[in-house]
Amino acid sequence: MVTPTEPLAAPPAHEVILKVKDLSISYDGKTALSGVNFEVRRNEIFGIIGPANSGKTSFLRALNRMDEFQHRMRVQGQITFAGRDISSIRNLYALRRMIGVVFPLPVGLPLSIYDNVALAPRLTGVRNKAELDDVVERCLTRAALWDEVKDRLTSLGSLLSGGQQQRLTIARALSQQPEMLLLDEFSIAVDPVTTMRIEEVLKELKDEMTIVLVTNLVQQARRLADRTAFFLNGSCVELGDTERMFTGGATDQRTIDYLEGRFG
Repeated sequence: MVTPTEPLAAPPAHEVILKVKDLSISYDGKTALSGVNFEVRRNEIFGIIGPANSGKTSFLRALNRMDEFQHRMRVQGQITFAGRDISSIRNLYALRRMIGVVFPLPVGLPLSIYDNVALAPRLTGVRNKAELDDVVERCLTRAALWDEVKDRLTSLGSLLSGGQQQRLTIARALSQQPEMLLLDEFSIAVDPVTTMRIEEVLKELKDEMTIVLVTNLVQQARRLADRTAFFLNGSCVELGDTERMFTGGATDQRTIDYLEGRFG
């Protein structure tokens, strides 16, 4: 006799994974970001747009607690990730496994292509060669790099072209299986065709993780982001549904002017 079981509860709609409350960031006392408050939902692509020096990159640095290595940088306010205040997470490596980051210019490790991607799994105890091979192929494929390097995985990653190194950086971030992936101008050193391939990958990755995408390319935000925040002069001016914002739904004139290319 089979005992009836209750149906599994559906995941809450728009479950929040990241909460930012009264976030302010300064460097040597000079404000870079002030009074930011918003939430990021699980499994969404959250876009952040705005001109240079609007606080976008500083925001990503705060999410990854990079202020601990930049003595000039001071972060105030609260950032809660998956229900935990990130300042309470003692193991910084554990935090950075949960929140991966890719910055505009590639930061290659002095290792082979294979070892660049296999490093994080090895640090978590994976030793099985077949399992590592699978991780390396999967992550390089997702970063649109596998077909170009599969026959030279033992070559130094630093010998790749700039665009290839950036994709290797993305593959390395994915190998950590993060819950959230932060991308800061990932396509700045990547050709347009490869950029479009990576964009398709990001759309697929949304089923597995949350993505925060900082971009100066407003049309890239429109193509990818579910919701978009507009940063200007250290403030979050407006936040809303991306397509609505781009089709006349923006309410702040500064947002409208930026989207229509009047400055930036």
